[in-house]
Amino acid sequence: MKKLFLLLNFFSIFYFVHSQELINEPKPFGPVPTQKQLDWQEMEFYAFIHFSLNTFTNKEWGFGDESPQLFSPTDLDVRQWARIVKDAGMKGIILVAKHHDGFCLWPSAYTERSVKNSPWKNGKGDVVKELAEACKEYNLKLGLYLSPWDRNHPQYGKPEYITYFRNQLKELLTNHGDVFEMWFDGANGGDGYYGGANEIRKINTMEYYNWEETYKMIYNLAPNTLVWGIGPSEARWIGNEDGYANKTNWSLLRQKDDLAGKVHYTEYMSGHEDGEKWVSGEADVSIRPGWFYHAAEDDKVRSLDELVDIYYKSVGRNANLLLNLPVDKRGLVNENDEKRLKELVAVIKADFKTELLRGTKVKASNIRDNNRLFSAENLIDGDKNTYWATDDGVKNASIEFQFEKPTAINRILLQEYIKLGQRVKAFTVEAEVDGEWLIVANETTIGYKRILRINRVKATALRVSITNAKANIVLSEIKAYNAPTFVKMPIVQRDKNGVVTMETIGGNAIYYTVDGTEPTEKSQLYQGTFMFDKTAVVKAIARNTSEQINSAVKTVKFGLSKTNWKIWKVSSGDIKEAEKVIDENPETNWTFGDSTHKFPQEVFIDMGKVSKIKGFSYMPLQMGDQLNLISNYEFYTSKDAKKWTKQSEGEFSNIKNNPIEQLKIFKKVKARYLRFVALSAIGKGERVSIGELSVIEE
Repeated sequence: MKKLFLLLNFFSIFYFVHSQELINEPKPFGPVPTQKQLDWQEMEFYAFIHFSLNTFTNKEWGFGDESPQLFSPTDLDVRQWARIVKDAGMKGIILVAKHHDGFCLWPSAYTERSVKNSPWKNGKGDVVKELAEACKEYNLKLGLYLSPWDRNHPQYGKPEYITYFRNQLKELLTNHGDVFEMWFDGANGGDGYYGGANEIRKINTMEYYNWEETYKMIYNLAPNTLVWGIGPSEARWIGNEDGYANKTNWSLLRQKDDLAGKVHYTEYMSGHEDGEKWVSGEADVSIRPGWFYHAAEDDKVRSLDELVDIYYKSVGRNANLLLNLPVDKRGLVNENDEKRLKELVAVIKADFKTELLRGTKVKASNIRDNNRLFSAENLIDGDKNTYWATDDGVKNASIEFQFEKPTAINRILLQEYIKLGQRVKAFTVEAEVDGEWLIVANETTIGYKRILRINRVKATALRVSITNAKANIVLSEIKAYNAPTFVKMPIVQRDKNGVVTMETIGGNAIYYTVDGTEPTEKSQLYQGTFMFDKTAVVKAIARNTSEQINSAVKTVKFGLSKTNWKIWKVSSGDIKEAEKVIDENPETNWTFGDSTHKFPQEVFIDMGKVSKIKGFSYMPLQMGDQLNLISNYEFYTSKDAKKWTKQSEGEFSNIKNNPIEQLKIFKKVKARYLRFVALSAIGKGERVSIGELSVIEE
């Protein structure tokens, strides 16, 4: 009996080993992610925190000459940051430990320009350390941003600075626990204080920092830290600061070409199908127009509509989403930002509340070796480590899900098993409605995650067809949802003559108020254009009357009416064309200046009457490849067009990467005439453009 037992046991072991050998698992195809990159991709959504001297000087980029004494938050609470981030479902926080002005949020041993010489906690504080502890408490991962550029350091541009830069890297990576991501900004070299030199210092970004050696040092100190940004990085900038990837988005990059300067940054939005390195995209965007806190932007927090779109166009397009929360002068995430973030989270949770494919009957046109280990059921088992695979050479196949009864669907989520590479080049989604197959989506790449928003259909079956792939197909998840109807906010505009126009998508009704109160379905119904040339806060909602669902509230502040404004002088170009600068339409623009009319370039405006103002705004051109952006400016006011007073001057920081409306605040003044001077353009441009110039009222 004992011999029989041993014999049976031997055969069972032999069969198990032999059967495992017969499993013909798919081989990796092309570049594949490391475990570090896989862990990073699965984070999906995390926070950026910009908080430094710029918060207290009301700048985007400090010049480097600001005193550390200005850093004086009254109620700094990093636990509040962590709580808000955790409640939003984010997985981590990347803190800007040092921005371009060189001020350090930790007491660095290598500089006096840090929190140790600020009044906060009598110089005994350490923001980085406190945040690291808060992240541990809230089970969040900590990431750090260290600007390679330093507009303060006297040796920037010289070999000695690289030693300083690496010493600070060592401090950050060895004194604050695990760091999931090290973030290096692409802004390097330019004008600055540089220890009092006040000059422009140009560098070769790829050569100066010797990134290969810098990366080796990072990996020796912190092998689990993913490096983002310049050099041979493990993740890439998505190519814009608007938070979106292109529909076609490969996790691959021709990094050798990129390091040689042969790749334009706009290519980052799609990656490269033939890339030789796995370098996934990270979409960074701020919840406000600027990256640092500015009180003037308290009412300019991105709308719920924008943030929902950003989520679907980043996480839903095979990219990670890095959402910036600019901490205010108190040292807190502002209430307006927290409120909007909660609204976003509520929409996301509602959209993905109930998965609909679990329990359906599923079949595939091809299964690898007809082996259940690679069956289509793996797509709906909720296990990210199982997958459906096709035979070698089978680059197009379909999967069909059969519902027990007609089921409403308007979201489709797909994931490739990226441990084996990114393969899918094209796919379609069909729904069977009333016995007829309808194409509801026709798309390209999938990658780690792809989420489709489709028109709601009531389907008896769903079919996903991979129509083109680099190699045999390997998918880990397909899910479907029926998200609640999302009503988009109306568009509210006013032209120079005071005519207000409102528009909505889908023919929804619009209700509005002009006194700043919250609109409801009992408010004024919009029935056509109307005149309104007064200063006011207009609020409007769109309402889906059939489902009785309202949009978020659209808020528009109408300032001084430009009905009587006129351009009365320009330094070059057609003065009639210059009227586009004040036509209340930022989509029209005036472009001026050329090789014969060099900087400075000026435009003079007559507002028609004396008004009290406290600032101005410059809206650059928003669309096109040549935005002709202004980099440095001066702004003057006058009551009589004879005696001019300079109210503001400086740079439009970061406008190249973030061409948003630029707000500049100054002391309240009475003025009738305005003089805007463009001193220089981004790069070596000779032409500049203005979409709109406006003033900010008292």
